Amino acid sequence: MAKPSIAMRDHSAESRLFARRVVVSLFIVVSLLAVLLYNLHYLQVESFQIYKTRSNDNRINVLPVAPNRGLIYDRNGVLLAENRPVFSLELATEKIDNLDDTVIELANLLSLDQNRIDNFYKQKKRQRRFKPVALVPRLTQEQAALFSVNQHKYQGVTIEARLKRFYPFGDTLTHTLGYVAKINSRDVERLAKQDKTAEYAATHDIGKQGIERFYEDMLHGKPGYQEVEVNNRGKIIRTLKFVPPEPGKDIYLNLDIRLQIKAQKLLDGRRGSVVMLDAKDGGVLAMISSPSYDPNLFVHGISSKEYNKLLQSKSRPLINRATQGRYPPASTIKPQMALLGLNEGAITPQKKIWDPGWWQIPNTSKRFRDWKRWGHGWVDVYHAIEQSCDTYFYEMAYQVGIDKISDFMSKFGFGDYSGIDISEETAAIMPSRGWKRARFNQPWYQGDTISIGIGQGYWTSTPVQLAQATAILARRGDIIVPRLLKSIRSDSGFLDVPPDRKAPIKLKNEADWQVALDGMYGVINKQTGTARKAFKDTRYVAAGKSGTAQVINMKEDEEYDPEKIAEHHRDNAMFVAYAPFEKPEVITSIVVENAGGGSSHAAPVARAMFDKYFDDKFLLHDAAAPLQLSQEQLDIMPPHPDSAEE
Repeated sequence: MAKPSIAMRDHSAESRLFARRVVVSLFIVVSLLAVLLYNLHYLQVESFQIYKTRSNDNRINVLPVAPNRGLIYDRNGVLLAENRPVFSLELATEKIDNLDDTVIELANLLSLDQNRIDNFYKQKKRQRRFKPVALVPRLTQEQAALFSVNQHKYQGVTIEARLKRFYPFGDTLTHTLGYVAKINSRDVERLAKQDKTAEYAATHDIGKQGIERFYEDMLHGKPGYQEVEVNNRGKIIRTLKFVPPEPGKDIYLNLDIRLQIKAQKLLDGRRGSVVMLDAKDGGVLAMISSPSYDPNLFVHGISSKEYNKLLQSKSRPLINRATQGRYPPASTIKPQMALLGLNEGAITPQKKIWDPGWWQIPNTSKRFRDWKRWGHGWVDVYHAIEQSCDTYFYEMAYQVGIDKISDFMSKFGFGDYSGIDISEETAAIMPSRGWKRARFNQPWYQGDTISIGIGQGYWTSTPVQLAQATAILARRGDIIVPRLLKSIRSDSGFLDVPPDRKAPIKLKNEADWQVALDGMYGVINKQTGTARKAFKDTRYVAAGKSGTAQVINMKEDEEYDPEKIAEHHRDNAMFVAYAPFEKPEVITSIVVENAGGGSSHAAPVARAMFDKYFDDKFLLHDAAAPLQLSQEQLDIMPPHPDSAEE
C-alpha cells in the first residue's frame, strides 16, 4: 500500500502574509495614535478655554446678592418702615439623603408643630430645584442656639440671616404704606414680562400694596454678586470677587405720624376714613382707613386662619376706605353745586326761594323732602349752604340738568382717579345719561337729577376725592394732585418731588368762588351754621360743610329712626373743611360709616384734627426743636419682634 504524499509549506507566502498583516496593524495603530494626538491637541490647545470655563463653573459659583430695601420716613424724619435682621433655618433638599427623617429630627429638636412641617412640604413643591427651603422662617434665640450645637449632625441644613421689613407703627399706616411679602408665581410672571427676573434673583420679598408697591423700583435697589470657590459638596471655600449691591433709595412722605396717630385714635376702630391734605402743595398729611390690620403679619407669611379672619370680617379691614370706599357725597358737595348754579345763571347771590320743607317736580305728585320737615322759609345761596337746605338745591338741579352737573363736577375730580400715588384706588361714580344707559340700559329721568342735586342717588365718591374737591374750592379752582411722596434721598442728597398740577377751573365770574366759600364759612361760624357747636372757641377760623349720606332709600312719608334700623343701614356721617379761612393751609374730609348726622359725628373729628395740626405747628414754632414723639405715641409702637414661632 502506497504512503500519502506530504505537502510542503510555502514559507515565502507566509512571510508575505505576515508582512501584510504587520503593515495593516501598524497602519491601524498609527491611525489611532493620530486620532488620540489630535484629540489631545483639540482638548489641550483648541478647546482649552472652553473646558477651563466648564471646570471653573463646577468650581466657581456666581451668587447674586440682594440689595437692602430703602427705608420710609414721614415728613419729620420719623422711621415708618425699616429692615430688621431675621434668622431662618433652611434645608438644601438635594444635599440631604433622607429628607423626611431629617425634618422629623429637627421638629423634635426645635419643638415644631405639624402645621410648620406641612407648610415646609407645601413650600418645597412650589420652590425651584436646588433652592433652599425654609423650615423655620423666624428662629428664636433658643432655637438658633439649639441647632448651632447640633449643626454637625445635619448635612445640608444651615441658618441663614437676612433683613426683613418691619413696620414699627403696626396698623396705623397699613393702607398707606402697604406691605412687602414673599414673591409668588404671579409676581414672577409680572417680573418676567418686565424683563426684571435677574434683578430679583436673590430677593425674597416684593411690595404688594400701597407705597411699597407703587415705588417698588425705587425702594428695591440693584442686586450685586459674588464669585465663590466651592468644593465637590457645594460648600463655599473662599470668595474670589465681590460686587456690592446698590441699596434702594430712602423716601420721605408728606405724612405726619402725629396726625396719623391722632386720626386713628379719633375713629377708635369705627368704620370710616380721615384724609388731611396740605392746601399749599397737595401733600397727604394723614390718611386713615378704619378698621385696619397689622401689615407685619404678611411680611413673614400670614396663616390661612388669620387671613380668612380678615377676609370674612364684616368690617372689611382689607379695603382702603380712603381711596376705595365709595360713599354718596351727600351735602358736602353743595358748595360746588352752588358754584355751578351761579356759573350757569340758574341762581344769583341775591335770589331767594321759599322752602316749605319739600319740593316737587312740576306736574307731579312726588315730594322730595328737606331734612328739616317744616322747612327753612326764605333761603338764599348763603343760607342754603350754611343750613344745608335741600329744597334750594332740588330746585337748582332741576333748572341746570344732569348734563351740566356731570360735566362741571367732573372738573372737581368726581368720577375719576385722583392721581394719588398708590394703586389701590377707585374712580367711584359721577353719573350721567350715558353712564346709566351703559350700566342699566335705562334712560335718565328727572327724578334722578333731583337726588343728584344733594349728592345722593347714583353719585358716589371717595374720601380722597372729597378732600381734593374741597382743596380745589379753597384754592379757587387751582388743581393740585394729592401726593404721598415728599422727597427722595440718595447718595447725591435729597430730591424734592414737585407738586403735580392740572389746568385750573375757570368760572365766568371769578367772584362766584367767594360766594361758595362764604357759605362754607357760615356753616362753622354763623349762629345758624350746622357745625357751629363742633368748632366753638377755636383759635383759628375754619370753613366747612357737613353731610349726612343715606345708605338705604326711604319711603316718601317714612320717618328716619336709627333705633329701628340695622346698624349697617344707618346714615353715614360726612364732613369736609379747610383752615384758616383766608389763607388755607390744611384740608380734611371725614367719613364715619353708619354714625348718623355729619355735624354731630364727623365735624368733631375734623375739629380735633385741625386742633392737632395747629397745636403742633405752634408748639414747634415756639420750641424751635426737632420732632419728638410723646410717650403716649411711643406706647403704641410695637416692640422689636421676639422672632417667636408663627
